[in-house]
Amino acid sequence: MAASSAPFVHESSYIDDGVEIGEGTCIWHFCHVLSGSQIGARCRIGQNVVIGPRVSIGNNIKIQNNVSVYEGVTLEDDVFCGPSMVFTNINTPRSAFPRNKSEDNLPTLVKRGASIGANATIICGHTIGEYALIGAGAVVTRDVPPFAVVVGNPARQRGWACECGVVLKFATNLTRCRECGRAYRLGENGCAKVAGPRTSKEAA
Repeated sequence: MAASSAPFVHESSYIDDGVEIGEGTCIWHFCHVLSGSQIGARCRIGQNVVIGPRVSIGNNIKIQNNVSVYEGVTLEDDVFCGPSMVFTNINTPRSAFPRNKSEDNLPTLVKRGASIGANATIICGHTIGEYALIGAGAVVTRDVPPFAVVVGNPARQRGWACECGVVLKFATNLTRCRECGRAYRLGENGCAKVAGPRTSKEAA
């Protein structure tokens, strides 16, 4: 589908009033997008996804089947949400004492390029850094640094990942991705990219 095309919404899905959907975005079967939500361009929203209300979703995002993106969650550009992963939005929910005002929803920010694996759970009130990689089934209970790889329950860091998704190997504080050639440096503030991918001339 061309990037300039109108958004596609399957006939089985519901889009409330006051929703904005960008060009080239596809919303598939049995989804519900609640009022006040914004979805960017070129997104792919899988089956049985609920979004909102008042959720901000960037461009070129993939949300796989059976994901609910609740109020308080913000997804920046290029985020990947794996099948049946879970966002929470209230730390101490009670059925008999409902907390359903906007101010009760603790904010969760998933920054550009981060990937969240299937069946992972993101506890609300935290930030997932740029290009972080959350392993399948992980339970995230704290902020995740940019480029970090975290796994387990509770999630613990097990390494670093390249912007392209390949796990990095550090013998010193400087390394290059074996796939794309992007360079990274480890320092007091974590992992930072210091050079882009190799050009075709460099690869040759």
